Amino acid sequence: MMLAAIVAAAPSDTRADGYPSRPVRIIVPYGPGGIADVTMRLVAQNLSGQFHQQFFIENRPGAGGVVGLQAAHEAPADGYTLVMIGGGLTSAKALFKSLPYDIETDFTPISTTAFYGLVIAAKSSSSYKTIKDVIAAAKARPGTLNVGTINPGSSQNLAAELFRSMAGIDITIIPYKTTPELANAVLRGDVDIAFEYFAGFQSTIANGQMTVLATTGRERASNLPDVPTVQESGLSDYDVTSWNGLAAAAGTPDAIVAQLRDAVIAALKSPEVQQFSRNAGMDAHGMSLDDMRHLISADVAKWSQVIGRAGIQKTDR
Repeated sequence: MMLAAIVAAAPSDTRADGYPSRPVRIIVPYGPGGIADVTMRLVAQNLSGQFHQQFFIENRPGAGGVVGLQAAHEAPADGYTLVMIGGGLTSAKALFKSLPYDIETDFTPISTTAFYGLVIAAKSSSSYKTIKDVIAAAKARPGTLNVGTINPGSSQNLAAELFRSMAGIDITIIPYKTTPELANAVLRGDVDIAFEYFAGFQSTIANGQMTVLATTGRERASNLPDVPTVQESGLSDYDVTSWNGLAAAAGTPDAIVAQLRDAVIAALKSPEVQQFSRNAGMDAHGMSLDDMRHLISADVAKWSQVIGRAGIQKTDR
C-alpha cells in the first residue's frame, strides 16, 4: 500500500529528450530485504511514478558487493543501468588484491539517498551502561573484553576496529557470519558489546533484551534521541556514518545524470520516504556530484588506514 501511495503522489512527467524510453535497472549489490534494499525500492517506485517508466531493482549480491558493481561497470553508459553504492563498498579497495573497477573513477555519482550510523549495544543486564564504562573496563583489564561484529571488513567490523584504535584499548573483536548469530552472542554473554545497524537489533532492543549504549554518527539518531553518540561519550573525533546512494557507469551523459539527480532528490523529500527513514534511524537526503565524489574518496582513504592499522590482509575475491 505504501509503495502504491508513493507512485500515486509522484509529480507529473519529467522526461526530457526521450529519456527514459524503456525500463531502467537499479542493481543493488546485496540480497533482498535489508535496509539498503528496502530504501532503494522506495526510491525506485517513486522514480517510476515521476518518469512514467519502470525503475526496477535487480539484486546482485556476492563478494562484498563487488559482483553487483562489476555488472554495473560493464553495462552501457546510457542511463538504463544504475547501481546502489555506499560507504560499505568503499572499503573493498583496501580489502581485495584486485578489483574489476575503480569505485572512484569508473562510476558517475547521481546522489546519496540515506545516511545512518550504527548502534553499540549490550545485553540489558550487562554492567556496561555507557561507552565510558566500556573504555574504563578495557583499560583496567586489557584483553578481557569481547566485542562482536559481523564479517571481517564489514562496516560494523571496521567501526569496531576504529573504536579500538581511537580509544587506545586492548579488546578482542570477534566477527560472526550473520546478524542473528551476533545478536545471540550478545544475549548469551559471549561478547560484551556489539556494533550493528539499528535494523539488525531492532527487535531485541524493542523487547528490552538489549540496551543501546551509543550511536556512531556525528549527531544523535532521530529514532534514538536519548542515546548519546560516541563523540559525546568521550571520543571527540569518532564518526562512523554509513550511507547509500545511486550511481551510473562513467560516461553516462551529463543531461541524464542531472535529470536523475533532480528526480532522486524529489523522491527523498516525499513524506513516505522521510517517514520510513525516520523510523529506521536514517537521514534521507541528496548530495551534489562533486560532494559525493569527495565523500567516496574520503571513505576510501579512511577505511584504507583503518584496515592497514588493523593488519587485515588483502584477499582474492
